[in-house]
Amino acid sequence: MEIKNSIALVTGANRGIGRRFVTELQRRGARKIYAAARHPEEVDMAGVVPIRLDVTDDASVAAAAAVADDVTLLINNAGVSTFARLVDGALPDIRKEMETNYFGTLRMVRAFAPVLAAGGGGAVLNVLSVMAWMAYEHSNSYSASKAAAWALTNGIRIELADQRTQVTALAMASVDTDMMATIDTGKTDPALIARRALDGLQAGALEVLADEQTAAWKARLGEDPALLYPQLATPR
Repeated sequence: MEIKNSIALVTGANRGIGRRFVTELQRRGARKIYAAARHPEEVDMAGVVPIRLDVTDDASVAAAAAVADDVTLLINNAGVSTFARLVDGALPDIRKEMETNYFGTLRMVRAFAPVLAAGGGGAVLNVLSVMAWMAYEHSNSYSASKAAAWALTNGIRIELADQRTQVTALAMASVDTDMMATIDTGKTDPALIARRALDGLQAGALEVLADEQTAAWKARLGEDPALLYPQLATPR
């Protein structure tokens, strides 16, 4: 996918990784960038087209697709984490994560697939997470939503192949964004994540593993769970 002269739409563009995607797209010569957010008045970057978008709302997504009917690159970046546990977390929190991270991505793909086809195929970049492949004491609802989004990404890659749409998955571990502000761990600069993601997209990569931790976990997917989670082998 050639980024120069592309027409991109970035969801969740007002902050975090989304904001860095916009900056990097500008640096690489994208012709037009729709910066989508629930509150477009918060989009303060010059040279972009702010657009109101709530990925959990069918009407909002349809309206965005009607306005941005020239898009050639869709970056599904919008996401949410409530740090909910599966067994005792609040169900509204769990539903919110699935509605945003999975169904929100699906809504965007369904709405923009015809737009991309009309433009010759274009590309979709779905922002995932290493959490799609691992479990913690917390945030397992988020993990489930990102695992579902990973399966979605693999599925639409096949379904959109006939219309020549490139589908790339981006996965990363901790990134220095508002979502991770309360987590005390090593975090990657979101600008670096955006650069690596667009490097991979432009090279035609189907999956971009943006850091060493993510690559290590992906490589271990076939291992026995007892090796991945040694604490499970400890008598309780």
